[in-house]
Amino acid sequence: MKTLKKLLLGTTLTVASLSALAAETFSTIMVYKSPTCGCCTEWVKHLEENGFKVMSHNVQDVGKYKEKANLPYGMGSCHTAFVDGYAIEGHVPASDIRRMLTEKPAIRGIAVPGMPMGSPGMEYGDRKDAYKVVSFTKDGKTGVYSEY
Repeated sequence: MKTLKKLLLGTTLTVASLSALAAETFSTIMVYKSPTCGCCTEWVKHLEENGFKVMSHNVQDVGKYKEKANLPYGMGSCHTAFVDGYAIEGHVPASDIRRMLTEKPAIRGIAVPGMPMGSPGMEYGDRKDAYKVVSFTKDGKTGVYSEY
């Protein structure tokens, strides 16, 4: 009987620990996008499906948000987002955002330049283009954060 109680207690503690890990929360991601952009809406869905809270803002001029992000030349895409002091540009996978928010690197943000097929929100059948997630600093330095 003692063994059964220990087993049940161990199982309960394991489930509680896993539930706490799964419930890890981050601040709401604020997304600025054109009201007519369908792929931006799909990217927002990708984030939500991966456990992020998202507040989407339809704006006529996304350029001012790219300036606010200190986005280096050539890193632009169709939407810009902000969370916990970081900027996110384009179709960045949720896993890279989670990694950035967990590791807290000394960067301004991460970007997926352009709109590569197969990136989150840009799914089109089986087509998947290779692409990079690029980190950037306020002074314009860039580096490869991850590759797909």
